[in-house]
Amino acid sequence: MPISGTVEGRAQLAVGAGGDRTMEVDRAAEAAVFSELKAIAAAGERFSVLSEEAGLRSFGAERPLVVVDPVDGSLNAKQGIPFFNVMLALVDGHTVGDVTAGCVFNLVSGERWTAVRGGGAERNGETIAVLRAGRSDRIELLGLESSPRSLEAARPLVARSAKIRILGSMALSMAHTASGGLDVFCAPVPMRVFDMAASLLILSESGGVATDARGGSLSALECNLATRTTLVCSADRALHAMALAAMTAEATK
Repeated sequence: MPISGTVEGRAQLAVGAGGDRTMEVDRAAEAAVFSELKAIAAAGERFSVLSEEAGLRSFGAERPLVVVDPVDGSLNAKQGIPFFNVMLALVDGHTVGDVTAGCVFNLVSGERWTAVRGGGAERNGETIAVLRAGRSDRIELLGLESSPRSLEAARPLVARSAKIRILGSMALSMAHTASGGLDVFCAPVPMRVFDMAASLLILSESGGVATDARGGSLSALECNLATRTTLVCSADRALHAMALAAMTAEATK
């Protein structure tokens, strides 16, 4: 936090395992994460870690796998925009459907979103209370992944929306969608499954639905740094269906 929005925090280092340029803010966050994980390993736990910056590291066992994005929303973090998080997911297999626990922790506000497979989802320790959508025929608040290309690809949804939010963090945007804060969230161009791992479980455990932009299931996708997918998700199944119909209609033109 002290180096967010500073020249020091924006210092460019090497290219990380995920393919993005690592900044000092990314390195510092990852160092803090690995310090905690090393302490857990020293206490006798055996696992592996897949981190956006460091890649795959073993702590005595291939599985379970701890998937870590030390700073999701790193552009926000380096620019000093106060909306970014650490994402953690525990995976007992190889796919998105094998995520057993997830946590999205807002590093600015301290808000914590968590889920355990089959055990529900919580926001700051309380079961997520999902806000009901105001309408089923129109998206009142649409969330998008942040790029000009994404905005153009999401044109069918933009036309059906009253307001748009581009927040700059996949994990947090999806968590707020799980609670109904955003009616629909869409990544209309392929994004890394890695960034979605914890939030997909939070969304599922709170009763929401997520597919790719053509309606395909995400559960069989490999949970690694290379796999990419489009995404349409919502806490409201009727809104999800409406958004999906709009996207697929545009794709078939």
